[in-house]
Amino acid sequence: MDTIFIDNLETSGILGIHPHEQRKPQPIRVSARIGADISKAALTDDINQSVNYSTLAKLIIEIIDKSHFYTVEALSQALADKILEDDRILSLWLRIEKPNAVSAAGAVGVEINR
Repeated sequence: MDTIFIDNLETSGILGIHPHEQRKPQPIRVSARIGADISKAALTDDINQSVNYSTLAKLIIEIIDKSHFYTVEALSQALADKILEDDRILSLWLRIEKPNAVSAAGAVGVEINR
């Protein structure tokens, strides 16, 4: 299996359990590792034979932009569910970070494997 990745995709959205986090978008950082067979794309030089990381990044941003979650766990599951709708994706590792949630930390968040 091959890996397509996105590291530290920066966007913003409504995410958090505190009232101030539910009022205005805050920074959210997403990293993903997609397990897929990209051998056909490698042989044919045809992006349609692979998972397009640009399309995937746009999907992640769109979902976060339109969502309102209290927990990072719920957001990560919603992203995973949508990403895994693509039958070419065989596995997914996803990391969601809130860079400004804890002042003494560079970031906090959740990692999931599906």
